[in-house]
Amino acid sequence: MKKWMFFGALLCLGLGGCATHGCDTSAPGSPCRADYLLYQNDMLQAKLLINERREENYELASALLKRAAKQDATGEAEFYQAVLLIRLGADEHQVNDMLKESADRKYPLAIALLAERTATRDQEKALIYRSQYDELDVAKSGYPSFAQALIVVNKLVARNK
Repeated sequence: MKKWMFFGALLCLGLGGCATHGCDTSAPGSPCRADYLLYQNDMLQAKLLINERREENYELASALLKRAAKQDATGEAEFYQAVLLIRLGADEHQVNDMLKESADRKYPLAIALLAERTATRDQEKALIYRSQYDELDVAKSGYPSFAQALIVVNKLVARNK
């Protein structure tokens, strides 16, 4: 049950800010609705594959995220690419670059993860990321709080299930 609650929270966080693409994605038959639906499907499928924690699925998840990143204005795709890189033991510089790209688009989980990753070696930078998080609309609304965001990111990057 906890896995489903965790996954539901991820979906709410991830898909909540995707609706602004410059055309009407809500009207059936609109020119970009099909592209938007495929983008949503790619993100959902990638998150499912990542949540399974089966390394043989990571290549497909990465391909889906790369395709979704072309339409993603929120930084969500880059965040999940960084999660995959962390799980695969990629170069820390590469992971941080991907997280910074996501954070530049104000993706809350990326900012929270950057704050946590830098806290041990650069407290000042970690505080800057924390204050960036506090300025986000989601933080001002109280959901997710910074503490809740840290719980989510820690579960995503943890080595075990």
